[in-house]
Amino acid sequence: MSAPATPLMRLRDLSVRFVSRDSTVHAVNGVDLDLATGEVLCILGESGSGKSVTLRALMRLLPRTARVEGTIEVAGRDVQAMDEGALQDFRGGDVAMIFQEPMTALDPVFTIGQQIGETVRRHEKASRREADARALELLELVQIPSAKRRLAAYPHELSGGLRQRAMIAVALACRPKLLLADEPTTALDATVQIQVLLLLRKLQEQMGMGVVFVTHDLGVAGEIADRVAVMYAGKVVEEGPVGALMGGPLHPYPRGLLGATVHAGMRGKRLTTIPGAPPSLERAPTGCPFAPRCPEVEEPACTAAVPAPRSPVPGRAARCIHVPG
Repeated sequence: MSAPATPLMRLRDLSVRFVSRDSTVHAVNGVDLDLATGEVLCILGESGSGKSVTLRALMRLLPRTARVEGTIEVAGRDVQAMDEGALQDFRGGDVAMIFQEPMTALDPVFTIGQQIGETVRRHEKASRREADARALELLELVQIPSAKRRLAAYPHELSGGLRQRAMIAVALACRPKLLLADEPTTALDATVQIQVLLLLRKLQEQMGMGVVFVTHDLGVAGEIADRVAVMYAGKVVEEGPVGALMGGPLHPYPRGLLGATVHAGMRGKRLTTIPGAPPSLERAPTGCPFAPRCPEVEEPACTAAVPAPRSPVPGRAARCIHVPG
């Protein structure tokens, strides 16, 4: 919706469909997003809104059943046009990903040091000794205690928080320009979660990376983001600076999310809820996808066509007919 001055990542009209013999699922429906170098963009939304699919489309990690259309550019390179060799250099080099569950992302039969070292040798053509030294440096960077001893540990020998730090070390091994984080703190308890968030923000600032962080947690978005893009039914329904969006959302959906969130001073008060359920994605929406659940819906304006983004002030935009601009 809004365009940073120097885009590191550029998505235009990104659409992803999963096609099977029985049905077609419209998972992402015309997403436009930009990310500047050194910026943290948080993609926020409930399960099934298309957040993780958007991230996997960025790295071309989707299965063969996926049909991807639109423009995907990272550091000025057309990701859709890359052949297999260029794609292997791109993954882990220009862009890296931190996955939600490190136990399924880390290889259980190799030590943490071996997995970091392999990434360094593959992308930087380093010797084994240089790769081992870099692996130790990375474990110290992500603040893993007794880092030298942990190099020889297998993933199952680490706690959840240490595994996630090791996953971050693997992702940062080759100093990527763009870091993708797919709900990396969801499986962690609250104390470890805030530690990992603060660590990620610190590393992002030190290394000058652009970060796209996916979450369903408004508190997490408030802690780490510079800008927030809220997704619903495969579309970005609102985008803006984190403080402005959290302080006064323009679209009814993020307003509903904020109303359903527990925060300080709510003891004895009832939470509001968003009625109904998200729409089936087996059909592309013909109108506003949130219309069936929206308290402000107007017929036929909201159901005849998908609202175009409206921008009442620079840097903010929302897909709602009630937003001026």
